[in-house]
Amino acid sequence: MPDIKTLESYVGGKWTMPMTSKDTVDAINPATMEVVAHVALSGADDVDRAVKAARAAFNNYAALSLDERIVLTEKLIAIFERRYDEMVRAITTEMGAPYNLSFNAQAACGPGHLKETVKAARAMQWESKIGANGNLVHEPIGVCVLITPWNWPVNQLAAKVGPALIAGCTMVLKPSEVAPLSAQLFAEFIDQAGFPAGVFNMVHGTGAGIGSALTSHPDVDMISFTGSTRAGIQIAKSAADTVKRVSQELGGKSANVVFADAGLEAAVTRGVLHCFSNSGQSCNAPTRMLVEASGYDKAIEIAARVASGVTLGDPVQPGPHLGPVVSKLQYDKIQTLIQVGVDEGAKLIAGGVGKPAGFEHGYYVKPTIFAQVKNTMTIAQEEVFGPVLVMIPFTDEDDAIRIANDTPYGLAGYVQSLDLEQARRVARRIRAGSVHVNGAGQDFCSPFGGYKQSGNGREWGKFGLDDFLEIKVVNGFYAA
Repeated sequence: MPDIKTLESYVGGKWTMPMTSKDTVDAINPATMEVVAHVALSGADDVDRAVKAARAAFNNYAALSLDERIVLTEKLIAIFERRYDEMVRAITTEMGAPYNLSFNAQAACGPGHLKETVKAARAMQWESKIGANGNLVHEPIGVCVLITPWNWPVNQLAAKVGPALIAGCTMVLKPSEVAPLSAQLFAEFIDQAGFPAGVFNMVHGTGAGIGSALTSHPDVDMISFTGSTRAGIQIAKSAADTVKRVSQELGGKSANVVFADAGLEAAVTRGVLHCFSNSGQSCNAPTRMLVEASGYDKAIEIAARVASGVTLGDPVQPGPHLGPVVSKLQYDKIQTLIQVGVDEGAKLIAGGVGKPAGFEHGYYVKPTIFAQVKNTMTIAQEEVFGPVLVMIPFTDEDDAIRIANDTPYGLAGYVQSLDLEQARRVARRIRAGSVHVNGAGQDFCSPFGGYKQSGNGREWGKFGLDDFLEIKVVNGFYAA
């Protein structure tokens, strides 16, 4: 067996071990349950060192021209694309995303977001006249803390680091300790691209260990966080004492409204497969399928048949199969919630508790569907974050919208109807940051974020860039 690498942090342009902490955590391949890396966990002193490095680098980096920052970012993109296959392997290894998903979507988000941010920056008017004599200026907000999750690791890295770099900010990244390999590789790309020392810093650690040190540090100006709503609430409280800007993308329990005239075979199939994609570990997954009552029984038949055809497999192998969920902790949580659904009286039409046959080794979950679900049930209100779909009937358009909006979340929504005017009407009334009609995807230039307890702020394209910028008006700039 090859030696298992200990992952170091990256501070001030150098790879570094923690100053005083000796603690490590193992990164586990969820398909094999083998240790793939040891992660050296930082402490509060390491956070302070990283923030100070970012603060020391800020003035000079912010003073670079936009063109100079874009040149550095384009070097980063070129390196990413040359080493693309390494990133695909890292994602598959750390969180079990199957090869097809890692190659076509997970890793692709990196260059996709970076290129879109460069495009948005070039199109943006960084200075403009306002009023009789004012000059409106966009400037970098300062030192930023970026906290990213394990479920779409590169997507969130690029959606935060890219606009921060282009805006002229300096930063400290804390990636998930559960899936650290992709972040480690991304930091190598940054180093190879030649960004000035201290512009990008990365500290490995747990939320409990260094979260407060990061989010309360007096030299940090802005926090961008993606993760659970529970953690987001604590981060907002921690940041409040120093009035930091906080941008958050949190949980979701998205409704997929399926009308009886939608073409049930295609609409239900699409909805089931979308819910199960990434083993259900997407915050915007359509996990509540609301079906018009006249088509509900037919939809259940279709959903059960589709679920029976979903296959599991080894993540390193090409193919359309699902992989495991990310960890034992996640597996146990999903199992508990599936059992809660059974205990509350929902009807299992696919899957259930326990390991799938032939996949007793690894954190594999049976693709699961519940019918006869009431929206008040736990499985209809709590984010399961696994391949678990609930199916809820509705009577008419108003009833569908009432159920769709009866959730503390508002990240995404989905509408299936061959009546486009109806679909547009329902989409406008769903309280969510993005709504998808008849399977439409989302471009990198579109805003991503949510209403209510799904967060605040928006990422992607020019909307993500805005989060890292301050607005200044210089009055009298054009006075004679």
